[in-house]
Amino acid sequence: MRRLVLLLCLLFPLAVTAQGAHWVWIGDSITDGGWGRSGGSMAPTEERNLKDQNHLYGHSYMFLAAAELQSRYPEQEYRCSNRGISGYTLTELEERWERDIEALQPDLLSILVGTNDVDRALRKGGFDIAEWEVRYRNYLTRTREAYPEVRLVLCTPFVMRAGRLARTENYAERAAHIAACAEAVRRLAKEFGAELVDFHALFERLERKGKTAPEYWIWDGIHPTPAGHHRMARLWLKRVM
Repeated sequence: MRRLVLLLCLLFPLAVTAQGAHWVWIGDSITDGGWGRSGGSMAPTEERNLKDQNHLYGHSYMFLAAAELQSRYPEQEYRCSNRGISGYTLTELEERWERDIEALQPDLLSILVGTNDVDRALRKGGFDIAEWEVRYRNYLTRTREAYPEVRLVLCTPFVMRAGRLARTENYAERAAHIAACAEAVRRLAKEFGAELVDFHALFERLERKGKTAPEYWIWDGIHPTPAGHHRMARLWLKRVM
């Protein structure tokens, strides 16, 4: 029995072991997944259903990761919260810091942002990656100062030449900006001692393999399919647990 316990610890290590630890995921629609019966809208947390267990986590990689965590370690009584909001950029994350971070006081905070920042900037004519990185750094600094022990998980944004996005004239420009955001996130993860979940590299590898059409993983170039979300959840768990 003792050997079995040791083997399980080696196979499934957990950096966070405090009972009842609160794990929070924030970001945009990719994380949102319609949690709290939002219907895919930009409804803020206070307008969503927080009691319906059938729709509490939505249907994104967050749901798959949280379900695996809670089912594998029921004795730890981990609490999980999805606070991804469709359409959000770094600006909205900053504006809702008190409601979606301070109010939850997370032990672990997972962040995936960047897709909408690039999308909005392209519509206005350009994207300032240097400014975006500074603001992201300030957001992390604010969070770390308020919660020195919080475990940060930074996820890289991604894009794929698929669906409607593949037919846009500025796809190459969009992809270049997303790649720059991903590189900035990698730098910030190292700077803040955060766990890095490189979704950008994941989908790049899947696209290079070319065994299936890009739409198999990301149906519209931005939002993953169920298969894509499953790959994301697997990578997230591999890096974090």
